[in-house]
Amino acid sequence: MTASRPSSLLRECRAIRTLTLPGLIRLVTEIDDNGPISRQRGSLQGALGDLTTGQLRHAIDTARDLGLIHARGHALARYQLTTSGKDLAEVYDTAARWARTRQLPSRTSDFVARVQHALQMQDGGPEHPGAASEPSAPHEALSDWLKANPHALRQDVAYSSHAAQESGRAA
Repeated sequence: MTASRPSSLLRECRAIRTLTLPGLIRLVTEIDDNGPISRQRGSLQGALGDLTTGQLRHAIDTARDLGLIHARGHALARYQLTTSGKDLAEVYDTAARWARTRQLPSRTSDFVARVQHALQMQDGGPEHPGAASEPSAPHEALSDWLKANPHALRQDVAYSSHAAQESGRAA
C-alpha cells in the first residue's frame, strides 16, 4: 500500500509539471481563446511568436501526445483542441482567475505565471500559509481533469533539450 502511494504521487507531480509547461499553456489557451490555428504558413509562429521554435515544437508534440490537440489533414484549420484540450483550457482559466484574485504569485504576474503558480502550489506549504485551510479551486479542477484523463498520469513525456528550455517562463 505504501509503495503505490509514492508512485501515484510521482505520476501526479510529473503530470502537473508537464501540464504547466509555458508553451503548452500558451498553445492550449491561444486555440481556446481564438479558435483553431490555420494552415497558412507562419500562422502558428504568428499566434505564438513569443515562443522559440523549440518551445513551440515541444508544446505541439506534448499536446499531441496528451491528446489535447489534433491536426486535420487537408482542412483549413491546422490545430484544433480536442474535448480534453478544451477541458484543460477551463482548468487553466480557473487557475488563473483563482491566482489573480489572490494576486499570486505577484500583483503584476501574467496568465502563464498565474496558472503555473496555482497548479504547482503545494497546499499548506510554508510559502503558502493558510492554503490548506482554503479549498483550492485550481487543484479541484485539475484533479477532476486528471480523473477524466487518466492517460495524462501514465504519459511519459520524454525529457529533451526542449523540455529543459520549456521549464522556464516563455511568455
